[in-house]
Amino acid sequence: MKTISRILAVILLSHVALGGCASARTSSAPASRAARFDWFSYEGDDSVHRATAGDRGRYANPVLAGFYPDPSVTRVGEDYYLVNSSFAYFPGVPIFRSRDLVSWTQIGNVLDRPSQLQLDSAGISRGIFAPVIRHHDGRFYMLTTLIDRGGTFFVTATNPAGPWSDPTWLPTVDGIDPSFYFDDDGKAYVVFNSAPAGPPLYNGHRAIWMQQFDVASGKMTGPKTLLVNGGVDLSKKPIWIEAPHIIKRGGKYYLICAEGGTEFNHSEVVFRADSVSGPYRPGPVNPILTQRHLDAARPNPITSTGHADFVQTPAGDWWAVFLGTRPYGDDTYNIGRETFLLPVQWVNEWPVILAGNAVVPHSAVRPALPAQPAPAIPTSGNFRIRDEFDGPELAPYWQMIRTPRTRWYDFTSSPGALTLQPRHAGFDVASQPSFVGRRQQHLVASASTAMRYVPSIDGDKAGLLAFQNDQHYYFLAVARVGGKTQIRLEKHAGPATGPDDGVVASVPVTLSAGRPVFLKIQARGGRYDFYYGLREGDWTLLQGDADGTILSTKVAGGFVGTLFGLYAFSAAP
Repeated sequence: MKTISRILAVILLSHVALGGCASARTSSAPASRAARFDWFSYEGDDSVHRATAGDRGRYANPVLAGFYPDPSVTRVGEDYYLVNSSFAYFPGVPIFRSRDLVSWTQIGNVLDRPSQLQLDSAGISRGIFAPVIRHHDGRFYMLTTLIDRGGTFFVTATNPAGPWSDPTWLPTVDGIDPSFYFDDDGKAYVVFNSAPAGPPLYNGHRAIWMQQFDVASGKMTGPKTLLVNGGVDLSKKPIWIEAPHIIKRGGKYYLICAEGGTEFNHSEVVFRADSVSGPYRPGPVNPILTQRHLDAARPNPITSTGHADFVQTPAGDWWAVFLGTRPYGDDTYNIGRETFLLPVQWVNEWPVILAGNAVVPHSAVRPALPAQPAPAIPTSGNFRIRDEFDGPELAPYWQMIRTPRTRWYDFTSSPGALTLQPRHAGFDVASQPSFVGRRQQHLVASASTAMRYVPSIDGDKAGLLAFQNDQHYYFLAVARVGGKTQIRLEKHAGPATGPDDGVVASVPVTLSAGRPVFLKIQARGGRYDFYYGLREGDWTLLQGDADGTILSTKVAGGFVGTLFGLYAFSAAP
């Protein structure tokens, strides 16, 4: 079955990973030590989606399942474009297209060249924060912040599938979550989160600022203007006012922002002004979206909602994309913050996404837009997908850790397989390992692969991971230990202390280079099972009921979600 790779070849060809990067050098590691993966299969089966599967009048929430946080959306004609944060993963800023706000197709990644994205030594939850996509005068703009490595920049393109320009830096935008606003009088602005005008009054005290942007020169101009100090009500010490966007409706300027931090107390709030520069006054009902006041014990909760962006359809309807999480218990979730979709209602000229005790639904009535075919690569509901690795490039959903400086993977040395060259690069902030991963997108999910690999020396290993960050992951590996080959499971839930740190199960095995070994990880909320086999479909349990909470944001920290990944390591420097 080669369907997925053929479709991707047509869509992408030159816009993913290192496909067109002349600066990337090919690794010189011996081919005999390579790890070859014949295919990779992912399947998700959340019970909450079964009842509405196949209902053409409804859509499944989230519309982008798994680690797709901080959504931003814009419309050009009949097409909608959406981007998400990517942190320290490369390529950066996935970009999707839709015509019905429900069926999203990834058309590439905005930052797909090393010259655009310097992530060397970045922590997994650093890097790219909160990108915004806008369209103005025939050109697409993506504006974001590269944390710890230069600050705010934008890139442009005439085709949203790329190529996108190299960054233009905006050093006076000294904060995070910048957003463009192009007014109808020809002026443009950047609004962003930064420190308040004076000393912070409490932990989490931030402010929203605005500065004019000169489109012709690509530079900021004029003084900065304070739009919001602290949040809706400074006397209540609101924290982390951020993710600002300005929209205009009926001659009024609306400023929507996230407030309350990115965890359980997350929310979306709104302000309004007669002038783009303010003064902005909070709406009569705030927040306009949150789930923090609801019973945490309700079934199948969606929580931590906020960081919204609005878009208007040609018919005049308004919709919001926003992030949320799906915990399996006690605010514990492994799959990160996801992208949800809901309509925006205007009540007395103020926007409301959800009011009262309304919950974010797992399915809702579709927008009044012509329904589109299901995307070739599903992003919502329950699905199964198998990548046959028949090239010519990686599918756009595959990610690497930090910026690759050598070409350590290929589809040519073993046609019909993904070949990873093992290198002496592990999971630490100084490394860019031979790793590619794709998101876990369901609470109940499985990932499996067929690998052809025989380790050469003690310490060599390759296999399948459930990866959350540098110190929190499971590695189901074929490894060489004491001169013999074994299949083993490594559990990492903190700093390593030695070469065998975290080995929780192992079994000796005899392998030949021409025959595959099959590896499988099964996720069940907070529990994970690990299997191996010497024949496809004939699984042996290596370790069951392992603690999956080590892959949760609550335990591991940060802003990302779990990836299922393929990895090869060489003990030889």
